[in-house]
Amino acid sequence: MNHVVNVEFQTAVAAAREAGQILLRYFGIKMDARMKSFANLVTDVDVAAERCIAAMISEVFPDHAIWGEEEQAGDRNAEYLWVVDPLDGTTNYTHKIPHFAVSIALLHHGQPKMGIVWNPVREDLYAARLGGGAYHNGRRLHVNSEATLDQSLIGTGFYYDRGAMMEATLGAIGDCFRQNIHGIRRFGAASLDLAHVADGLYGAFFEYQLAPWDFAAGQLLVTEAGGRVTDCSGNPLAMRESTILASNGLLHDQMLSIVSPRVGTW
Repeated sequence: MNHVVNVEFQTAVAAAREAGQILLRYFGIKMDARMKSFANLVTDVDVAAERCIAAMISEVFPDHAIWGEEEQAGDRNAEYLWVVDPLDGTTNYTHKIPHFAVSIALLHHGQPKMGIVWNPVREDLYAARLGGGAYHNGRRLHVNSEATLDQSLIGTGFYYDRGAMMEATLGAIGDCFRQNIHGIRRFGAASLDLAHVADGLYGAFFEYQLAPWDFAAGQLLVTEAGGRVTDCSGNPLAMRESTILASNGLLHDQMLSIVSPRVGTW
């Protein structure tokens, strides 16, 4: 069994690194073409990275299902399901900001068993295995011990909505500041935001709409580092499009009192 776990882990890391090389090949290039052409290129890179990951996983685990953001539409009820985001932080990528990641998670009967988040620019590898802890480049991760919001830095994200959901997020941010938090950070790559909660950099992170490939790997990083992850109403996080609240655990109820009243207002 340990051999199988090691092969799963090694396959995920190798696939993330190979996909990262595809992303780096085109990152920061100068283009004179119209924005649409650049957007098409980014989409092509995204798809190529996902195909690379799927091919490498399927070669080793042909019976496993793969569900990705772009093309892979494997059986979500499969015993073993890989959930893949080949490029988390697309907007950063298109604006030449070196903060994006490849995110790969393996689910067993719907529960995260392993998660990998790889930032190829910084060569940051975040990895977690169920019951085996969470690590950053080999260093064990632990959430921080901040017990009140006035000790904390909070992360957030905005969905593409520019209406009521955006207003709800801004309202929650305002309420966080009224609790004298140290600040808000919005870096635009949820998988890395969750890694930062796991690493104790944030006391908490919330967002009102994320897809499973955005959080499947990151949520395991947080829980294996000693934190807590739910939706923004305090319910267990399901493997579907969802709100999300991740924290060090000590701040979770305080954050729920801020983020939960706005759920469903959009």
